[in-house]
Amino acid sequence: MMTPALLALQDRLGYKFRDPALIVRALTHPSFRPDPATAADHNQRLEFLGDAILQLVLTEALFQLYPDEREGDLSRRRATLAKGSVLAKLALELELDACLLVGVSESRTGGEQRASNLSDAFEAVFGAVYLDSDWVTVRRVLLGVYGDVRARLVGLVNQHNPKGQLQEIVQPLHGNKAVRYELLRTEGNDHERLYHVEVFFLNRALGQGSGSSKKLAEEAAARIALVSLKTKPLT
Repeated sequence: MMTPALLALQDRLGYKFRDPALIVRALTHPSFRPDPATAADHNQRLEFLGDAILQLVLTEALFQLYPDEREGDLSRRRATLAKGSVLAKLALELELDACLLVGVSESRTGGEQRASNLSDAFEAVFGAVYLDSDWVTVRRVLLGVYGDVRARLVGLVNQHNPKGQLQEIVQPLHGNKAVRYELLRTEGNDHERLYHVEVFFLNRALGQGSGSSKKLAEEAAARIALVSLKTKPLT
């Protein structure tokens, strides 16, 4: 059950699972299990638990880091660190995409790289770590993944224009039109629409993102692209 990819993931996490079934479930997207699947067959319940753990770990860390800040400022910092796009970036840093189990149709549409799937899996992994260990351990492992929280916050604030950053990388060598954004699909009613966008460098797909507007979806896709370019630079 513990594949080479999962063993390598444990090394990156700095945590070895006593119950390997937990990490497998954390990385199992609902599409991977045929209907009728139960809630125990995929990662949604672990995602629910992991989200609560993430919020509390970040709250405690920020409370200690910024002793003079008001509640509203701390809440904004926490929201920045817990954004779906940030969690997806952290998931890519952990290479969760190489371990994520998705169904055939989901994989055909790039499900392993989809920001929402990656952020969900990230939360589920820490739900699994908690169930496999204890609060002290999951806090240590999660903060180890974030690294220097203060420095990461500064970096995230500087990433407020991911589309502009991506253009700055591409434009000098390839011109203004080398990057394009393609709307893949929209979901939901008019008042709660969700947009899914993919960004391309020429014909090379760089990443997918989702958001409540096309602009936010494009920004999410650009953030994923910037992360992927660190390991696979443009040629």
